[in-house]
Amino acid sequence: MLTLRKSQDRGHANHGWLDSFHSFSFAEYHDPRHMGFGPLRVINEDRIAPGTGFGAHGHRDMEIISYVLQGNLAHKDSMGNVKGIPPGDVQRMSAGTGVRHSEFNHAPNEVTHFLQIWIEPNQRGIEPGYEQKTFAPEEKRGRLRLVASPDGAQGSVLLHADANLYAGLFDGEETAQLPIPSGRKAYVHLVRGELEVNGQRLSAGDAAKLEAEAAVRLAGGREAEVLVFELGA
Repeated sequence: MLTLRKSQDRGHANHGWLDSFHSFSFAEYHDPRHMGFGPLRVINEDRIAPGTGFGAHGHRDMEIISYVLQGNLAHKDSMGNVKGIPPGDVQRMSAGTGVRHSEFNHAPNEVTHFLQIWIEPNQRGIEPGYEQKTFAPEEKRGRLRLVASPDGAQGSVLLHADANLYAGLFDGEETAQLPIPSGRKAYVHLVRGELEVNGQRLSAGDAAKLEAEAAVRLAGGREAEVLVFELGA
């Protein structure tokens, strides 16, 4: 079964310095029909205005992924990490027993556009951790590249959760298929462009929930960038 989640149906908050779309209930946006999907809890599409950002704030017991689409996200945390996250990088922060961090856009004239993703961990109270890796466009061209996983397979970032995250770029005749093991499900979020997911046409910001499906099948891309989450129940 495929359930379509249209971009325009997401929650939306514009704070001036931050323009954010929420795929799942978050902050002031609450929809009991969209509280998460398996361990996937948050996908926020955020645009941070030049010279602004999130001040220091805390998290606990959550796997947090940042996926930058435009600009550069400046990250600083209580573990001592001071990093810039450009497009192509995947950053994973394990909040565990507690961590504080800030995220800023220091550019004077460019918006930072990124996805903030929260996944519930499979173990609480772990030591906080940080990891960041670069995945070049050619690694994702016409295929689904594993970028986060519970065992760090294929050079992916290590995720303390029952989830595998894939990223892909598709255009023209490029296709891909990802098996979904029995008892598991998948969530497909189209970052940009257009793409067919199991025969259903998606546009930028749309998502598809797949349950009791044998595979994720991608085709008909038009400058598409996509994230696919393969998830436990």
